[in-house]
Amino acid sequence: MNPTTRHHGADRPSGGAVVFVLDGHGTVLQCTATVLDLAGRSPEEVRGRPMTDLVTGPGPWDGPLGHLEPVVLRTALRHRDGTPVEVDTEVLPLPTGGEARCLVFAVPVARSRRQVEDQALVRALFTQDRVGLVIRDTDLVARRVNLDPQFFGLAQPRGEDGLSDVRLEEVLVPQDAAAIDEQLRRVLETGEPLIDWEHSARRRIAPGQERAVSVSAFRLQDAHDRVIGIAAAFTDVTEQHTARWRQKLLHAAAARLGRSLDLTRNAEELVGVLVPGFADLASVDLAEAMFQGREPSAFGPGVRHRRVATASAGGSWPVGMYGRGDTFVTREAESRQMPARGSILVSDLLEGEKTVGIDDDWRRLAFPESAASALIVPLWARGHVLGALGLWRGRGRAPFTDSDVPLVEEIASRAALSLENARRYTSELRTVETLQRSLLPPAGVEFSAAETAGTYVPAGTAAGVGGSWYDVIPLSSTRVAFVIGDVAGHGLGATATMGRLRTAVQTLADLDLAPEELLTHLDDLAVRLASTEPQSDGGAGGVVGATCLYCVYDPITGRCVMASAGHPPPVLTSAEGHTRCVDLKPGPALGVGGMPFEPVELHLGPGSVLGFYTDELVAHAGDPSGDRTRRLREGVHAAVAAGGSPADIGRTVVDHVLPEAPADDVALLVARVRALPEGATVAWRFTADPAVVAQARDLVTAQLAEWGLEEMAFTTELIVSELVTNAIRYAGSPIGVRLIKDRTLICEVSDPSQTQPHLRRARPTDEGGRGLFLIAQLAHRWGSRYTPSGKTIWTEQHLT
Repeated sequence: MNPTTRHHGADRPSGGAVVFVLDGHGTVLQCTATVLDLAGRSPEEVRGRPMTDLVTGPGPWDGPLGHLEPVVLRTALRHRDGTPVEVDTEVLPLPTGGEARCLVFAVPVARSRRQVEDQALVRALFTQDRVGLVIRDTDLVARRVNLDPQFFGLAQPRGEDGLSDVRLEEVLVPQDAAAIDEQLRRVLETGEPLIDWEHSARRRIAPGQERAVSVSAFRLQDAHDRVIGIAAAFTDVTEQHTARWRQKLLHAAAARLGRSLDLTRNAEELVGVLVPGFADLASVDLAEAMFQGREPSAFGPGVRHRRVATASAGGSWPVGMYGRGDTFVTREAESRQMPARGSILVSDLLEGEKTVGIDDDWRRLAFPESAASALIVPLWARGHVLGALGLWRGRGRAPFTDSDVPLVEEIASRAALSLENARRYTSELRTVETLQRSLLPPAGVEFSAAETAGTYVPAGTAAGVGGSWYDVIPLSSTRVAFVIGDVAGHGLGATATMGRLRTAVQTLADLDLAPEELLTHLDDLAVRLASTEPQSDGGAGGVVGATCLYCVYDPITGRCVMASAGHPPPVLTSAEGHTRCVDLKPGPALGVGGMPFEPVELHLGPGSVLGFYTDELVAHAGDPSGDRTRRLREGVHAAVAAGGSPADIGRTVVDHVLPEAPADDVALLVARVRALPEGATVAWRFTADPAVVAQARDLVTAQLAEWGLEEMAFTTELIVSELVTNAIRYAGSPIGVRLIKDRTLICEVSDPSQTQPHLRRARPTDEGGRGLFLIAQLAHRWGSRYTPSGKTIWTEQHLT
């Protein structure tokens, strides 16, 4: 039949090839079972029938089969249902001497076409060079590849059959070969295909050249489903991989840089972004002025820098190089290179030394021995060089190239802006802290009545600074006042308000008012200030809502009186070692008004310790039981038991109670009270009789002689005579006189009148009015204060 003739049965689903054995007359002696698939007849039905009954076209079997030559033709088998099945037939003669004369191989035309197409596809794939193909056996040995083995650095040429018995580790560096082999073995064992898996594939002949491939693989099985190997296709995606990786690096830098306003934290984030993905070693050096909040000076010789952050892919920083925290001065070599050329790229350190002028000393300090290439990038922000970013790669890695410079410079630009913002924040924070601390008294103050130590802990951010304060104010007659307060709000506004309140308290304290009276006057002042000051925003501090605790201690009697305007009570450790919170009921905060301030009176033995604190200290104690002062009491008790000074107690308490930098600033005032020595005080009582004036002078003179202060007798006699005479004339009985020997000589005269004396200049014609003027000239200080039974006028004289 015509080989080009097509039959409508060609589209019938076909089975496998059929083999017929014919005798010399063309009769079927035997056939394979696949005849049932093609002709719809069983082998039993076919055997014994002439071949002409089974086919529709002519063939060698039409006549006697004598001497035959191999023949290939296309014909069709008659199917049981009458439709022809087109087949490609090959007739092969058999040796003579037997009944069987030839074999007929019949292959369905559809299957034959698929085989041809498959072969054409395989041939096309293995002859192209855009996509790498490799067939591996079950031992993962490459049996066939489409690329020249010399591409991988293999010496043997590829044969015509495409065989190349090599393993992956002979082609790629061990790390990359092991990773790819692991994936291929998983495909071989599980049969699950691998699709578009990307990994580094550096060749042994060029280990420093970065390459990335996308690998797809599937398992190969024969007709009996036996695993015979795997087929893998790989595509070079180095450019795409590099582009994605660089974009990912930029995203990481944008996400991590600038989240903190701390210089060191930003520098650490910068080196953390670049190591180990981009470099093996990285460091950040910043101008020392940055840490004081100042703008760095022009980059040049003599500028001091500090190495703020370092990172190493190996975990340890090279010995001999500048380490983290080291400071150094910029030399002529560095300053000559960086401003003029910007980034310094040294792809090969050995060859690049002469190019950039690296001397031996600079190389030892700035370039590790293990580095093969380096990239130094200045950190520019707002026209200033803040410092430099140093990057190094080792010998087993591709060196830095020109294409790396724009990427690193963009990241460095982001980092420099973050560092500049952190510097400005540092400057603002230092300004607020400096103002706050300048408005506070010295940390340690010592009087005869008490030894004190104040601790100020600034907030972790500039937004929380301002408002907490303490004070220690000396009062008349060796008494002392302890003050602590907190202003609502933060920032410069709160700091200014704190300064106003502290000044007001010192002024009111000079009037020797009782604690509850002083707070009443302070509350009135807060109300007046609030009515005149502008409305404050969220970051300002106003007097309304401020708190204050005022405490007065008398070392002669041991009497301690305190009152609170919205402030928590202090912690008291008695001389016997018992620690508790003072049972003080705080009144309303300043500026609220409407409620009186209730005082509480205590008797303190020598050595008792008072701990005054702002609320933020206990707010950070984190006590789940709800008793926020428990840890504070424990800290005070332990520190007092250890026998430390008030400064030691303050440090111990802060370390014990504060787990981290507070959100608001914290003030803590620790005071250990004292008593005056025995014999340092003497007192007398007199009636309102003019004769007692001379008696008072004699008693005072004798007491001064006993104290060894005879040289002060004359002035003291004049003072006592004048004060006692005025008390007799204007107040009446009883009259009290008390001498106190402290760092000064204190003379007190008490009477039942609450009329305060006033100093004035007497006119020439006045008969009186010169007594207080005389006292003011003789005494170093003088004043008066109200008492429950009247008033007390006091004077102080220096002992020398």
